[in-house]
Amino acid sequence: MRVLSTVLFLVLSLAVIAQRLSDTMTGVFDEHVKSLQINFADDFFASPVVVLGSGDRIAISFDYLDDERQYLRYSLEHCNATWSPSGLTDSEFLDGFNEGLIEDFDYSQATLVPYVHYRLSIPDEKVSPLISGNYLLKIYKEDAPEDVLLQCRFMVTEATAPVTAGVLSQTDIDYNKEHQQLSIAVDTERAQVEDPFNDLIVVVGQNGRLDNETAFRQPLRMSGRTAIYEHQKPLIFEAGNEYRRFETVNEQYPGMRIDHIEFFEPYYHYVVVEDAPRNEETYVYDETQSGRYMVRRQGADDSDVEADYGVVHFTLDYPESPGTMIFIDGDFVQRRFDENSRMQYNYSSGRYERAMLLKQGSYNYQYLVVPPGASRGFTGAIEGDKYQTVNEYIVRVYHRRRGERYDRLIGVAVVRSDLK
Repeated sequence: MRVLSTVLFLVLSLAVIAQRLSDTMTGVFDEHVKSLQINFADDFFASPVVVLGSGDRIAISFDYLDDERQYLRYSLEHCNATWSPSGLTDSEFLDGFNEGLIEDFDYSQATLVPYVHYRLSIPDEKVSPLISGNYLLKIYKEDAPEDVLLQCRFMVTEATAPVTAGVLSQTDIDYNKEHQQLSIAVDTERAQVEDPFNDLIVVVGQNGRLDNETAFRQPLRMSGRTAIYEHQKPLIFEAGNEYRRFETVNEQYPGMRIDHIEFFEPYYHYVVVEDAPRNEETYVYDETQSGRYMVRRQGADDSDVEADYGVVHFTLDYPESPGTMIFIDGDFVQRRFDENSRMQYNYSSGRYERAMLLKQGSYNYQYLVVPPGASRGFTGAIEGDKYQTVNEYIVRVYHRRRGERYDRLIGVAVVRSDLK
């Protein structure tokens, strides 16, 4: 029996290790790490994509909840179009050593929750990508490189294939109802694409979500050297609804959609106004940030180190659905379906609930329903699907040249659906 228990333990341990090694999503794996943000040159609205050799930089920041500095290092891994590791050696995709020390940090100032705020940018004088494609940056303690604290995705493009895209609500499924459909044109002339029908991979994402991202190969047709993608199933998305919002910028007065604030040592508790399904409601326009969040404390000179942490309480008035999971979606949960983002049904209140420690700021979020056996979330049951919704789509075009062992990122475009 003891031998069997040992074997089972080893099998489970190996399974956990294998899952971690195969996990290339942006994520936080240590409870001390909070408020991870990945931006283009500190531009709140820009996607984490830079042009190869341009001097552009990816800005990464996060907090470590402690009153002492941690000696943290980082390294990069190159990935293919679908974010599987490409298997390239460090010298094939990097100029310099594949490790750097995070030396840009500041201590929190007069906060109830002490933390150290860390910043780094890529490329820097130590680590610089040589080729285009997908990159995964991993951060770990100097004395424990095998234990990754957090990781984040960013992309480097050659920008050799101009991409244009449009969004319509007249789709191949319905007309001005619940879906939006993209049309995409990729100019392959400068990218030296020999066979656009087999050498290209197009990836389309909606509002930063990863669960409903689509990847496909063949264009519908060619117009000269331009590949045309239209009237294809992967280009049709549920329209969703505008993101919900709340603000915790002041611990003394309730902000946007905060019902009330309470203090229980050692945290302030922000209770978000109870949410209800919007699927039966008519569409109402609201200018949101497509699931992003911004750290901000009212009156602070530097919110990065002056904003405090508090417990935010979410409540959703929705009937219990056994077998179905409901998750909060937004950048502040790294777009992951895990125990941190999963809503739990409270039989006493008859509501779905979730509480999490968040830094003061302005937040976007929505609820996604994951049916039994599904691996992606759906907006229809709670948020509703409204064709007028302003969604942000990012289109990425990858090229695998003959004889090469990695996917080049040759073109990127961001397009917003403004169908009101």
